[in-house]
Amino acid sequence: MPTATTPREQRTTRPRLPPWLRAEIPSGEALRVFNRTQGAVDAGALHTVCEEARCPNIHDCWGRGTATFMVAGKECTRGCRFCSVQTLKAPALPESEEPQRLAEAAERMGLKYVVVTVVNRDDLPDGGAGHYRACVEALDRRIPGVGVELLGSDLGGDFDALRQLLGEAGSNTPSRLPLRVFAHNVECVARLDKQVRDPRASFDLSLAVLTEAKRLRPDLATKSSLMVGLGETDDEVVQAMRGLRGAGVDIVTLGQYLTPGRPGERFLPVDRYVSPEQFDRYRDAAYDIGFAGVASGPMVRSSFRAGVLYEATRSGRRVEQLLAEDEPEVVGLTGGAS
Repeated sequence: MPTATTPREQRTTRPRLPPWLRAEIPSGEALRVFNRTQGAVDAGALHTVCEEARCPNIHDCWGRGTATFMVAGKECTRGCRFCSVQTLKAPALPESEEPQRLAEAAERMGLKYVVVTVVNRDDLPDGGAGHYRACVEALDRRIPGVGVELLGSDLGGDFDALRQLLGEAGSNTPSRLPLRVFAHNVECVARLDKQVRDPRASFDLSLAVLTEAKRLRPDLATKSSLMVGLGETDDEVVQAMRGLRGAGVDIVTLGQYLTPGRPGERFLPVDRYVSPEQFDRYRDAAYDIGFAGVASGPMVRSSFRAGVLYEATRSGRRVEQLLAEDEPEVVGLTGGAS
């Protein structure tokens, strides 16, 4: 006879993870590198999306000596239902010393490619654009020639703030930000916006930001990310990718949504666990649609092997080929993959 489940057990019980979603804890040399990475982050009093968003790849990435930095504080002014980052209406002002600390930590870690992600700062007049720019410029000054990828917010749809952040091709006012990739995530398919994202965000607004970024800076690769397992259909995933490509996006990543907390409080439950085979089908569809760089898999996140994805846009080769060849110059570009 089945045992009754108490209300408390119903709230806390989660479906068992399939085997392809179980992360390994680092040991040996990887553990030593993990500890060194953690030391560099702690020494700079920096925040990482690896920690704040409870990324399941933190052991793998930090064990490779890479981390994705999160700037402008550790509280976000938005309350998306997939994200564990704390929400505050008016967080503390960004720290003026943060750009320098960020650059020093990246230099200490020996990174050749750095991913900087941000929290939304709707409380600031420019949406945080000035601080985001200062962080990227500090990296460029400290480590000349370093590759920088910025995973930016939608800035509330303020295109003037976006121009102040990125600069504009053929113009020195403002000067062009030294970036290789500008990323902004649509997060989910359009139909699920109201369930998944903060009301101030939308698929259409994100597409508009990506389109404007490409217009301002056609020299940059643009990038976006989709989570699956939130209630979408496979056809909707393909339709979303077509929308992204129509906005000129060069790189797309697709990964499994994993609830970062207990469903029913704030976070959405997982609707389905997508198989690795289906992720392969998403990857093939993305290449057919025309993306230059594609990462698609259960454990993929928006900054997964970021430098390799950028290299794919330059070389014309698939990401899988670059990873399989394990070329030294490509491995050196993997900093910031989380």
